[in-house]
Amino acid sequence: MVLDKLGNSLRETLKKITKGVFVDENLVNELVKDIQRALLQADVNVHLVLNLTKEIKRRALEEKEPKGISKKEFLIQIVYEELVKFLGYEKQEIQIKPNTKILFTGLYGSGKSTSIAKVARYYSVRGQKVAILGLDTFRPGAMDQLEQLASQIKVPAFLDKKEKDPAKIYKQYEKELKSFDLVLIDTSGRDALNEVLIKEIETLHNLIKPQESLLVISADIGQTAEKQAKQFHESCSITGIIITKMDGTAKAGGALSACAATKAPVKFIGTGEKVQDLEVFSPEGFVGRLLGMGDLESLLEKVRESMDEEKAQDLGKKFLKGEFNFLDLHEQLQAMSGMGSLSKIMEMIPGLSNAKVPKEMVDVQEDKLKRWKYSLQSMTKEELEEPEILTRTRIERIAKGSGANTKEVRDLLKQYRQTRKMMKLVSTKGDRGMEQLMKKFSKGSRLKL
Repeated sequence: MVLDKLGNSLRETLKKITKGVFVDENLVNELVKDIQRALLQADVNVHLVLNLTKEIKRRALEEKEPKGISKKEFLIQIVYEELVKFLGYEKQEIQIKPNTKILFTGLYGSGKSTSIAKVARYYSVRGQKVAILGLDTFRPGAMDQLEQLASQIKVPAFLDKKEKDPAKIYKQYEKELKSFDLVLIDTSGRDALNEVLIKEIETLHNLIKPQESLLVISADIGQTAEKQAKQFHESCSITGIIITKMDGTAKAGGALSACAATKAPVKFIGTGEKVQDLEVFSPEGFVGRLLGMGDLESLLEKVRESMDEEKAQDLGKKFLKGEFNFLDLHEQLQAMSGMGSLSKIMEMIPGLSNAKVPKEMVDVQEDKLKRWKYSLQSMTKEELEEPEILTRTRIERIAKGSGANTKEVRDLLKQYRQTRKMMKLVSTKGDRGMEQLMKKFSKGSRLKL
């Protein structure tokens, strides 16, 4: 994930606090220097870094810890709170009312069209009636790309590939668009923010009168993001920012700090190339992940998005009673694949987010889960409903059909039996069963993914 280096640096800095004998000015000064170094290496503006760390130092030396927590815990709390404040305090969700219009702006290569598709999907799966309007008449192929993305997420796109005046396109579809809860509007981009682009966006802004104007910027543009964000903000009344390519190796600190400088909050972050790789930006959750504290709110949001609540409850009851079969397991794996990679899920779980699990090990487990899913897809309905009927001949057929080997299919069957046995133990013996289960884990009897 992007900012991995920053996250690792900050976590190592916090370890110094926990290992320190006591908190004094020397420890605070060392902490401040480490934070400054980590943020500057992540491309955060130097003036913003100095202001942030100055406040951390002031609070650490002047404020007294509340009752019930130690000085060390309070120092960690100060770092967390100041980083959250630096990134905007709390998440800024868009309020959707009937016929809400959102205007998207940005330069070439920022990921504007893809972001529109991601936002469209985000709200459509939450029950909103969404439409996309294409007003980028400058970039060749812009309308075609938007059409393909809209088709992929099954959202209507209103386009006119022959008309070159974006204002005329808007007027052409204005009445039709009033029947939608949310209209996402694409605009032209340029290599740089020039007078022609500013004039076009201002004209459209005055004509459309959008409830939100979002600037899409890429995480890899560094500290030039600040200048770009300020110019767009002054010229186009930006109400929020979407940061894309947060899954790459870019430092991204420049893009994040640009938002702090312009006071335009980050509304969403793009965490991958797929249309579901979008998160509402929560400073608390984001800093929590950076510091290894996890982000349960985002994890639960992904679970709700990937699986119907009623199905999730039904599946949970089956698992707890030990009554689930391969059909239920396949549904669970499908939901997991919609939540993103295993490493992304681990980042959000407190405890696991701070665990130093080698990337190679995570990749192996993720590959194994994929192979299990392919094996389940190669089974008959009868085999999915009654896993115990799997004979050697059936296992060989499933392995051949899924591209797995027979050992992997047997491992899947073994894992199913172990999980079912454990869940029955908990179901029949209650708390005592849970205690027995925990004893097995403490002796090293681990579930093997």
